Amino acid sequence: VIVVEEIGKHRPITYAVAVGADGKVRDLVVLVYREAYGGEIRYPRFLKQYAGKTLADPMLAYRDIKNISGATLSVEATGRAARKAIAVLKALGDLT
Repeated sequence: VIVVEEIGKHRPITYAVAVGADGKVRDLVVLVYREAYGGEIRYPRFLKQYAGKTLADPMLAYRDIKNISGATLSVEATGRAARKAIAVLKALGDLT
């Protein structure tokens, strides 16, 4: 598990991302959400879309992730956070 932050619309969002040794997202949770709108990204129903994703996946709204109306920037931040977590662990040599 790695903790990462990504900017939402105006403020950072803090995530914990569990990544398997195979480079796939196992789980993703929002630890701190600081924006006024778009808090729906904290819901498990939304976050479960990231399970099994790798760097080969776009993790973009309207492509392989269902968007949340009014929270597009937060949805994009979530995808960036997942990709960042995988990339950091890969750079550290923790992934196969």
